[in-house]
Amino acid sequence: MRRSPFYGWWIVGTLGFTEMTSWGVIYYAFSVLLTPMQRELGWSQAHFTGGFSLALFISGIMALPVGRWLDQHGARGLMTFGSCWAAILVVAWANVQSLLAWYLIWAGLGLAMAAILYEPAFAVVATWFQQKRQHALTILTVGGGLASVVYVPLITRLLGTLNWREVLLWLAAILAVLTIPLHGLVLRGKPADLGLLPDGGSLAVATVTPNSTIRPSMSLGTAVRAGAFWWLALAFGLTTMATFTLGVHLISAIQTQGYAPEIQALAVALLGGSQIPSRIVIGSVGRHLPQVQLAWMLCLLQSLAFAIFLFVPNMTGLLLFACLFGAGSGALTPTRAALVADVFGTAQYASISGALALLTTTARALAPVLASLLVGLLHSYQPLFGLLLLMCLISAAAIYLIRGASNG
Repeated sequence: MRRSPFYGWWIVGTLGFTEMTSWGVIYYAFSVLLTPMQRELGWSQAHFTGGFSLALFISGIMALPVGRWLDQHGARGLMTFGSCWAAILVVAWANVQSLLAWYLIWAGLGLAMAAILYEPAFAVVATWFQQKRQHALTILTVGGGLASVVYVPLITRLLGTLNWREVLLWLAAILAVLTIPLHGLVLRGKPADLGLLPDGGSLAVATVTPNSTIRPSMSLGTAVRAGAFWWLALAFGLTTMATFTLGVHLISAIQTQGYAPEIQALAVALLGGSQIPSRIVIGSVGRHLPQVQLAWMLCLLQSLAFAIFLFVPNMTGLLLFACLFGAGSGALTPTRAALVADVFGTAQYASISGALALLTTTARALAPVLASLLVGLLHSYQPLFGLLLLMCLISAAAIYLIRGASNG
């Protein structure tokens, strides 16, 4: 008799698809629609990006309460409601006329981001998988990573025949149809609710199997008192600052080196394009390495990328930098999620992950501003990239120290 697939894989496949749609509509659409919105509404770019930044900030602030909710009630209701709320707000976005409404809409979308983007999806996968967690997270993040590949060209094509308001109405419909039913029908709380263990297998059979125990888990209070939590907060904060600083300042840094626009575009494309292959590779290799070791090695890879940018000042060095940093950044996304589960367990994974996200949100918000101040003060990008190199090295060292600090 053929054995049916573990239900957790249906959940992973579903979340990979809905993450692609959610990221595509409520994250990547903004940059594509920015120019036509500016042209019609006439507001400054600061006002447009201010609303978007507000949403990102609120999503980080909400990570902790959302994590507590997920630990107590599961993701099914929250992610279903979040998709409904997001679709309604995208319709509101399509009809926006005033600055006040603009900021209110993006404040609401910040709540939606907290409910439907990676953090709740990671919590679901961490609960349903243990030995195969890295593989499951890879599938999830590859799906999410396809958001820009699918939706940026789609939105651009729609703009060829529709105005930006009509495009948003279509995106709201796509978001509603492709995420609300799937979140409501497919997601489940925990494997035990279906009589299963993480990774598959029957809970009834496992009760008489000596080696079928699940790793012990920490509560949020215990985790916060552990040294590993703060080493992770430091590492995640610094790598987040490096990634977001690069996202804002890379083009300007390349321009100061005198490269043609075609080379600038190629470097940016390689930075993003190398993320998905690296996640696939890590999904295979990562299952055979401790997550702590994998994480600090990826931080070192990012450090190497910055060193190449600084010390190999030619086109080959630039393109190699983009490939290596993109690969390290892409692979760190599922690895960080798996690392939190490995260090702290899954009983209160969402709460602990939310607390870490709350701290990294501050780093994400401060990074571009502090980087701009540094460049303005020194009139050069070289010191900034040297600082980013140091930050990635410190991140690698902090993660390396986790093994000895996990007990406080």
